[in-house]
Amino acid sequence: MGRRCGVKNILSKIKIGLSKDKFSVGLDIGSSRIKVVKLKLLKDQVELCGFDIEPSRLELGEALKHILERHSGDLVNISVSGQQSVIRYVNFPRMDNAELRQALKFEAQKHIPFSAAEVNLDGCILKDGLPDNKMLVLIAAVKKDLANQRLKLIEGLGCRANIIDIDSIALANAFNFNYPVEEGQDHKAIALLNIGASMSNLDILDAGIPRLSRDIHIAGNTFTQKIADIFGLDFANAENLKINPVRNTTQISVNTIVSNGVNPDDERLNKINAGVESALVSLAGEIRTSFDYYESQGSSNVGKIFLSGGGAKFAGLKDMLAHLLSIEVEYWDPFKKIKIPDNIDAEKLKNSLGELGVAVGLALRNN
Repeated sequence: MGRRCGVKNILSKIKIGLSKDKFSVGLDIGSSRIKVVKLKLLKDQVELCGFDIEPSRLELGEALKHILERHSGDLVNISVSGQQSVIRYVNFPRMDNAELRQALKFEAQKHIPFSAAEVNLDGCILKDGLPDNKMLVLIAAVKKDLANQRLKLIEGLGCRANIIDIDSIALANAFNFNYPVEEGQDHKAIALLNIGASMSNLDILDAGIPRLSRDIHIAGNTFTQKIADIFGLDFANAENLKINPVRNTTQISVNTIVSNGVNPDDERLNKINAGVESALVSLAGEIRTSFDYYESQGSSNVGKIFLSGGGAKFAGLKDMLAHLLSIEVEYWDPFKKIKIPDNIDAEKLKNSLGELGVAVGLALRNN
């Protein structure tokens, strides 16, 4: 998108076999935290050079300046999400890439809610050889105003903006690199659920190929606000309680939780889970609607959800989603196949894994 389209790397993932070392930086600008990952793309492997997470409580430009000051001059890959970006999966008559480029702007108008003049538009062939001489095409569009704003901001801080991607595509890119589909293995479709602070990204992948992507406006802040209301806490303390429900209890009145012989930690966790249940039911409903739509198209059933995102860091979330959706849910590791050198803070990385999926997917882009 913008300079180059992020969608074209979904199937090729990353070009192993480069003639010399190459560095790539992925920058994920979230609503509450900014994440950056720097990778070294070696001849036959990928190595982590560094990562950082910066709260974006400051004005965005100041927060970015702080986190990018160590990357001045680097090529930076960035992404967007939300209402100013659109992903669509459309069946086209079979054609080659050159013909697709010509047809895209006219066909896209049937499927995106913006005029062609408003957006940076791109697309790629995901699957060829469908019945009736068709092929599956991914169409991606980002509003030009947003793309230009991000490019100007990054370049004004001394970095070179290389690629503008979309969060969902970057997430799929990271997952496919670390969890490749083995040829010939039986598979069900899987879902990637990335819960951020203000938005959740949902992808459905079938044999590694993205088939449905959407943004859901139920996310980590929704859960935090529920906890704040229950315990009478400010937002910061409610966020801390969400992540560490058995610690830092001094902000909660002893009258708030009456244990009656029950372990106060268990009672507290039960109260948190009960409080966020309505939000989780709503989130599960949105996910189920997406699954039902996908499966109604004659596609394979979704067999598992892989969970990530800073908003997913609260006790009980995985099990509650699994119960509500009657499906297996697990967290995944965006560094599973990436070499971690000894100079990386292993404990800090472990605590940050869930938040770095999009940034890893962006850094894996090397074209």
